[in-house]
Amino acid sequence: MNALTDPNQFLRDLFAAAVARADPMLCVPRALPAKPAGRVVVLGAGKASARMAEAIEAAWGPCEGFVITRYGYGRPCEGIKIVEASHPVPDQAGIDATQRLLEIAKGLGADDTVVMLISGGGSALLCAPADGLTLEDKQSLSAAMLASGMPIGDINGIRKELSAVKGGRLAAAVHPAKLHALLISDVPGDDPSDIASGPTVGHAGHADLAIATLAKWKVEAPDAVNAYLARGGDPLAVDDPRLAGVVNTIIAAPSQSLAAAAELAEGLGVEVRMLGDAIEGEARDLAVSQAAMAVEVAKQRLPHPVLLLSGGECTVTRTGDGIGGPNAEFTLAAAIALKGHPKIHVMAGDTDGVDGAAEVAGAIADPTTLALAEAMEVSADGALARNDAHGFFGKIGMQVVTGPTMTNVNDFRALLVLP
Repeated sequence: MNALTDPNQFLRDLFAAAVARADPMLCVPRALPAKPAGRVVVLGAGKASARMAEAIEAAWGPCEGFVITRYGYGRPCEGIKIVEASHPVPDQAGIDATQRLLEIAKGLGADDTVVMLISGGGSALLCAPADGLTLEDKQSLSAAMLASGMPIGDINGIRKELSAVKGGRLAAAVHPAKLHALLISDVPGDDPSDIASGPTVGHAGHADLAIATLAKWKVEAPDAVNAYLARGGDPLAVDDPRLAGVVNTIIAAPSQSLAAAAELAEGLGVEVRMLGDAIEGEARDLAVSQAAMAVEVAKQRLPHPVLLLSGGECTVTRTGDGIGGPNAEFTLAAAIALKGHPKIHVMAGDTDGVDGAAEVAGAIADPTTLALAEAMEVSADGALARNDAHGFFGKIGMQVVTGPTMTNVNDFRALLVLP
C-alpha cells in the first residue's frame, strides 16, 4: 500500500509486518536443533507459548509437554497440553496450571531434556505465590501496580520477590534435567531475567528494593505482601548452581519486528527514522514529545514521506475510570497535540493484539480524527482525562483490532509525515 494514497492502511500494513516477523512458526524452527535423544519435555508460559509449542510439533512431531497461555491464545497441539488462564491479572486457573507445571518439572531427571517456551504474559500466567501469600494478594497487588504507572521492569522485580516460580525458580525445579529456554522478548533491552519475570534466570534484587519501589510509586500492597517483604523474602541467587547449565536463547525481539516494518517502508520509498526499540515512559508524555518531532519534520521540504518508528513499553497512570491501554492513550494524546495537522498520521499498537486489558491492539489517528470526534460530540480531552482512549477510538471507528496474534514483542509506534 502506497503511503501517499492511503496513509492509514500503510501504517496498518507496517504493523502487520512487524507482527509477522515475530510469528513463532517462523522464528522457532530457526532456533531448534535436531530433537535430542531420550525423553524431551516441552514446558512454557506466555501469550506466544502455545504458538511456539505448535511450531515445535510442526518441526519435531508430537511432543510431551505442558504450556500455559492467555485465554483465547490456545493452539492445536497433538502431544503438548495447552491450558489457558487469565492475563494481565492472574486467576485460579493460572494457579492450578502452574502447580501442574511445577509437578512435571520436579519429576524430571538428569537424562531428561526440557525445552522451555517463554514469552511476554508469562508473569501473570505463571502464578505460584510465595509461602504465606494468596491468589487474592497477587491479584490486588498486580492490579495496583499496573494502574500506578510503574515501569514493567520494576513490576517484574517485585513479582520475582513474591513468587515460587519466577526469578529462576522454575529452572531450579527442572534441575537436574538439561534446560534450553527459547524466549520471545517483550521487554526493553531483551534481558532474559525480565521476560515473564525470568523463570529461568536468578533474581539479582532484594526485598528492601521491592519495598522502596512500592513506596516510590505509591502502591498500597496487601498486608501479607508487606509482612513477607519485611521478613526479607527468599530470592534465588543468580549464581545458584541449579541454574549453571541453563541455556537462554532470544528467538524474537522488538528490534527485529521494527526492522521488518522499516524494510517494508523503505521498499515503498519512505525514509525511516528509528527512534529506538526500548523507549519507556508515560504514554501521553511520550506522545507529546514524538508529535513535536513529527511537526518539526513536517516543516522541512520533504522529497518523500518520513516515518518516525519506535518500540518499547509505555505506561499509563490511571486516574480515571475509562478503558485505555498505553498504545491507545499514546495515539489519543498525539492526536490532541497535533491538532489535526494535515500531513501527519499516527498509529500505536501492541503486537500481542491486547492493549492494556482491552481486546484491542491499539488505534490510529489522522488529520480528520479530532474533527470527526467533534462532529460526533465525542470529547478527545475528556477521554484522555478519564483514561478512556479505547472508548474514544471505538466510538469514532479508528481502533486497530487484530484478535490474538499468537506472539508478543511489545509496542509498535509510528508517525508518518507526508511531504
